Amino acid sequence: MNTYDFQDRSAIVTGGGQGIGFSVAKRILEGGGKVAIWDVDQELLYSLIENLGGNAANILAQNVDISDPLAVQVASDSVQSSFGKIDILINNAAIVGPNASTWEYPEGEFEEVVRIGLIGTYYVSRAVAPHMISANYGRIVNISSVAGKEGNPGAPAYSSTKAAVLALTKSLGKELAQYDISVNAVTPAVAKTKMALSQDPDFLQMILSKIPRGRMLELSEAAAMICFLASEENSFTTGAVFDLSGGRATY
Repeated sequence: MNTYDFQDRSAIVTGGGQGIGFSVAKRILEGGGKVAIWDVDQELLYSLIENLGGNAANILAQNVDISDPLAVQVASDSVQSSFGKIDILINNAAIVGPNASTWEYPEGEFEEVVRIGLIGTYYVSRAVAPHMISANYGRIVNISSVAGKEGNPGAPAYSSTKAAVLALTKSLGKELAQYDISVNAVTPAVAKTKMALSQDPDFLQMILSKIPRGRMLELSEAAAMICFLASEENSFTTGAVFDLSGGRATY
């Protein structure tokens, strides 16, 4: 397994208490970086330092609701104060929502999926970007989904949200390119996460049947690509979408 150099780098990982976010945070720490992990699950946050096995001084566990712009601003300023800078942002936090057809989808739950997965990503990016601009350096990786490329039947809110995240990535990438800040997205297929495994079994089987690799994405595989995009080695590419669909996506 490659180890990317994150010495003297500080990161924020939203939704970092478990799943892909946790795996990315672990690799950044292993590369010598510092990580602020944002999550709304307080129990996960309590156990983070022990589970990550890192130096407590390099880990900041914060209970942050990214759909609250004030909370996001306060938390980002806190990271800047604690670590001295914010070099890396991994926008990972999202919810899937229920499985239902578009015409049967509960209005409130549709709005909640969008509010966390898209509006929350916007709030966090808006709060962090000025810190990166001041430093003339930054790496932002937005975790989208193959659902954002193709649309999953029965998941209109999640699919719409993840498609919008791709457009936001492209806009922000162009806006920040002059400051040595890269903004890219990845589009994972279904991965072995608590969120994915909580889906209806028939829906999950339908999603798996679309993957030519014939299996779920491993968290370590996702973290490997994300950490490259978050590293100094990714010095040119921005506004791009990197596929993690196991052959499902056709573009």
